[in-house]
Amino acid sequence: MTYTTEMKRTLWLTLTLLGCATAAVAHGAHVRQEAEPQMRTWQHPWQGARVAFLGDSITDPRNKASQKKYWWWLQQWLDIEPYVYGVSGRQWNDVPRQAAQLMNDHGQHVDAIVIFMGTNDWNNDVPLGRWYNYTEDSVVYAHGGNTRHNELRRHRSLSTDLSSFRGRINVALDSLKRMYPTKQIVLLTPVHRARFYANDKNWQPTEDYANRHGLFIDDYVQCVREAASVWAVPVIDWNATSGLYPMHEQQDYFGHANDRLHPNDLGHRRMAMTLLYQLLALPARF
Repeated sequence: MTYTTEMKRTLWLTLTLLGCATAAVAHGAHVRQEAEPQMRTWQHPWQGARVAFLGDSITDPRNKASQKKYWWWLQQWLDIEPYVYGVSGRQWNDVPRQAAQLMNDHGQHVDAIVIFMGTNDWNNDVPLGRWYNYTEDSVVYAHGGNTRHNELRRHRSLSTDLSSFRGRINVALDSLKRMYPTKQIVLLTPVHRARFYANDKNWQPTEDYANRHGLFIDDYVQCVREAASVWAVPVIDWNATSGLYPMHEQQDYFGHANDRLHPNDLGHRRMAMTLLYQLLALPARF
């Protein structure tokens, strides 16, 4: 058989590509063999970390709706050392107090701080407020060959209004960022909530009713999401990712007929499982 120039060129190209593919497969196998020991020794970035948990009743170890809180599950799986400061009924304005207690107890010997707050701010009708207050102010500026000069510009400063939800978050994170400037701080959004009928003086409606400002729990969840951009802190959206939806009676994540607000052990386990995987994307130490 006589090969034309075009046939020879095609055959050469085919053999070249086949050789490259064979070499790539061999190289890939070699890489996998070398990588396997590393995979076997891989560990979660939060393994063994010292983690502070600030929050309300769902974090509070004294809350009787569950015996095994989400941070307890993380302790079992990751061998973290939990420093727990959550107190039942507390709102975002209590975060600075909890953080001060953390500093008093452990100083800088903490790797990360997790904050799970907001559902009580909704129930107590805290207005949302604003992130910033705006004014006109003079600033020095020079560009494009112009000499330095003063210009009047719009200026913003953080709201510190403790009667508002956004103001409370600002005050809390400003305090934490100053106390722990190099530590990882993670925010968790409030989970969905249904009824909580403790007694005649503590009777909380389901989330399909607005509070007395006409605001739904979703509005407070959105504020916590927004705080990520305002304060450069990661937010893990438990409201969207935890799978807990107490409005449906079929869910077994809430143990008492009159309490579809506080998860039981199974609910906390699911929350912790979600957190376990979400934390894979975040360092615990710097």
